[in-house]
Order: sequence, then C-alpha cells, then structure tokens
Amino acid sequence: MSEFLVIPRADHDALVIRAYEARGYSTDEATEGAKLAAEAARHGIRTHHALKALHLDHLFGSAIGGCVPGAEIEVLPSKFAASERWNANKKLGQSVAYRAIDRAIELADKFGIGQIAVDNTFHYLWGGGYVMEAAERGYYAYTNCTSTLAEVVPFGGKFPTLGTNPHSWGIPTTDVNGFPIVIDWATSTVAMGRVQALKREGKQLPPGAAVDANGQPTTDPHQVAALLPFGGHKGYGMSLINEIFGGFIGGSLPTIRGREVKTPGEKTTTVFYFQVIHPDAISGGNFAHGRSQTENLKAVIDDILGHGNDKAMLPGQIEADARKRSDAAGGILFTPAEVAEFNELATELGLPVWDISKLQEA
Repeated sequence: MSEFLVIPRADHDALVIRAYEARGYSTDEATEGAKLAAEAARHGIRTHHALKALHLDHLFGSAIGGCVPGAEIEVLPSKFAASERWNANKKLGQSVAYRAIDRAIELADKFGIGQIAVDNTFHYLWGGGYVMEAAERGYYAYTNCTSTLAEVVPFGGKFPTLGTNPHSWGIPTTDVNGFPIVIDWATSTVAMGRVQALKREGKQLPPGAAVDANGQPTTDPHQVAALLPFGGHKGYGMSLINEIFGGFIGGSLPTIRGREVKTPGEKTTTVFYFQVIHPDAISGGNFAHGRSQTENLKAVIDDILGHGNDKAMLPGQIEADARKRSDAAGGILFTPAEVAEFNELATELGLPVWDISKLQEA
C-alpha cells in the first residue's frame, strides 16, 4: 500500500464538523475547526490535524470545561488604537485565532501595525496556518501561544515547567519565490503531537528529544514523560518568551495550566498573541539600485540561496510542496493508520466509515 490515502476535502470536513457539533460547538466553530485541521493536513502538518485537535478537545476541552462551545469573545477597552485586548471566555481556539488574524489585518491596514492579546483561551493548534493565511494576503504576521500543558523541562532543570510554546512567522514572499516563507516551530525538540504521531505509526523519537518518568533520555514514544527544549538554552529562552507574554497578558502558573485546580480564583487557561505588520509600514524607501521593496526582498533571498547554496531551502518550502502534492491528488493525504483512527471516529458518531479499498493512493 502507498504511504498515503487520499480523502476528499468535503468528506474530511463533513466528518470533522460533525464531530465538533456532536460536542456542542456551533456550526461556525465546527467549520473553523475543520478548516484549520484540513489546512494543516494539506500542508503536511501531521502533528496538528483533526486527530490531534479532537483528541486535545476530548482531554482538556469541551468534555471538562476547558473549552466552552458557543462562547463569545469579549473585546476589552484599550487606550492604544492599534492594540486590542480580548477575553476569549474559553472559546474554541481556532475560531478565536482566525478572528484575531482578521482583526489584526484590519488594524494594520489603518495603523501600519496591529496586535491582539488574547486571554482565557484554548489551544489554537497549528499557528503556522494563521500567519500563512495573512502572508498570502500580503502581510507580515507573527503569533505565539502558551501550550495547554507544561510538558518541557527548562534548560538545566529536571521538572517540566514550560509548554511546548510555539512561535510562528508568516512573510509575504509569494511574488518572490512562489510561496510564503513560514517559520513555525514548537520550542521543544519535537511537539507532543509528534510523539503521538510516532506512537501511532510505530516509530521512534530522535535522540535528545524527550525523557521518561525517571528523567532519563528515551526515544520510545510510549515512555515519554516530558520533552526537552530544542537547541538547549536557545530553545529554552524562546519557550520562556511565551510564558512571559502569558504572564503579561493574564496567564497564571504554567504548571497548573490545563489541569484541574481547586484554588478559588485561579486560572488554568492559555493565552495567544498576534501581530500583523503592513509591509509599507516598515519600508525605508531607499533600496539599492532603485529596486522596489519586493524586488529588494527577492535580491536578498537570491543572495542567501546563491553562492553554491543550491541545496538550501526556505522555511515553508516543505509545506508548499506538501500542498502541491495534496492538491494534485485531489484531496487530503492521510496514512492508513490515520484513516483507521478517522474511521473509529466515524463509527462513534454513527457515520459511514471510509472504505480503504476504494480510496485513491498517493
């Protein structure tokens, strides 16, 4: 059997929307959850597609009150015109994130820059999807969030007190190289979603990514108790940035985040931060040889990839290639193991399963 099976986008979305609706989410929320999941899979992001999203919701979301279906966003007063503060009231993270990016773009169109700080949230999954969408619309975008749980050991420590805390940047370079540059990573060596994916596929972790319950290094995804930051002190510092943003915005202690706490007045929710910049707002207007901003950006990238660096690639290239492969196949690509889990979900919902024998291979 081929590595991947092709699931028509409409079939995928129908199943995922039904799964969210069965948990009480509105059609709008379910549709936004399905959109982010489909785009993640379409771009080859196997750690944050629908299986991860629904699993996360089951463990920490709608089933236990960590995420509230149908919740409304409260926009709080702000003395800064280009900045907004939101209380998400535990609304589905994907719905909040799509709205935040759209609003930040509106602010950037007016003020050159827009930022949204969001308190009381639930994980938005693949941050790269939001900044990529902004970049495809011509904007420079950035987001970070605090992850649902503290699962990462700080550099030099032994107990997990940090989230996997991703950073995501989207840069409008489609006119330059054919796709937006997207720099998107968890600050742990691997995301916890990667651990779950490797467990599903029966594969091992790379060395230096995780430790077991005794704090000893392990490559067995079944033995993972905590993760390690990428790049030692550098990844630790980047993870710490998210926790500091969280502290400024309204997030509480990392080690109780996502967990049941009996202390009155305590908070266990995550936070988001979004920033969008209009390229015109940062143009110095004095580019060498009279180049335009876009021409100058192309010259810079060509110089970086020149000088014999023909095997180098830009961040976002892998995702762009995966997207082309998915689109050429006419659907979304999943492994047989992933399809089997989707079929378990369909059975739980009383829906027809996907007939693997009839699915196109890719």
